[in-house]
Amino acid sequence: MKVLVWAEHEQGALKDATLSAVTAAAGLGAVDVLVAGDSAGSVGAQAAQIAGVEKVLVAGDAAYAHGLPENVAPLVVALMAGYDAFVAPATTTGKNIAPRVAALLDVAQISEILSVEGPKTFTRPIYAGNAIATVESSDAKLVITVRGTAFAKAAREGGSAAVETVAGTGEAGLSSFVGAEIAQSERPELTSAKVIVSGGRALKDSETFAATILPLADKLKAAVGASRAAVDAGYVSNDHQVGQTGKIVAPEVYIAVGISGAIQHLAGMKDSKTIIAINKDEDAPIFQIADIGLVADLYSAVPDLVARV
Repeated sequence: MKVLVWAEHEQGALKDATLSAVTAAAGLGAVDVLVAGDSAGSVGAQAAQIAGVEKVLVAGDAAYAHGLPENVAPLVVALMAGYDAFVAPATTTGKNIAPRVAALLDVAQISEILSVEGPKTFTRPIYAGNAIATVESSDAKLVITVRGTAFAKAAREGGSAAVETVAGTGEAGLSSFVGAEIAQSERPELTSAKVIVSGGRALKDSETFAATILPLADKLKAAVGASRAAVDAGYVSNDHQVGQTGKIVAPEVYIAVGISGAIQHLAGMKDSKTIIAINKDEDAPIFQIADIGLVADLYSAVPDLVARV
């Protein structure tokens, strides 16, 4: 089986989510990587170094400069004549492109796989991760998104794939890029951080959230996360949201401060290596999955922890 992996990149750097997608794709067969962008040559060279990749296809066109899915999907479909499966990371961009590819190919997408059980058999979470379904496709071509936290990252170096330039399909004329407001932070990116400190609705407002969570995150050199309730209440922006409708994370350490543990939040962080929960409600659901639980008032427990770190 030949597999085409969509390479997600930003500002000339290949993103970690692509490495997990390559690992998943390797369980199906020979792996080629597609790099599309305005100036995609440098990213193509990075992709060629990934261990296990046989060939890198580079589509350099201004139409792909911002990864608009309406432009990228026809490119992928045009290349799928030579492939049995298309694999993309289950990121915001990947989940925007893959359904369009599936629709154009007239096949059913298999979303957020956790493992490869056979040539066309996979496991994936359902019911907010409370059950794992085993699914088998009967389609001639597969379109798959990969939950990055379920697969090890392929090595960035060690490969020597051939690089081939392919013609783009150009502008589809269905959408246009207007602008982007990209949050800048000196802290680690949420989905790749080794330590995450997250706050919940119990933190009252944005000022309290910042005064409580940020000092601890700074001491631990951690990324900052939040529950959906905290984001909806306006404590922090939605790019901090962890959960089924936010970002899926699996850091070495996840510290949940004032988070009760709603199902949709647990679905996004329960694969963390060590979960530490601080909550004054001893019956909070978060304690059912926490490795370390502290039943205490967060307003005294967190400052005390900051002082001791």
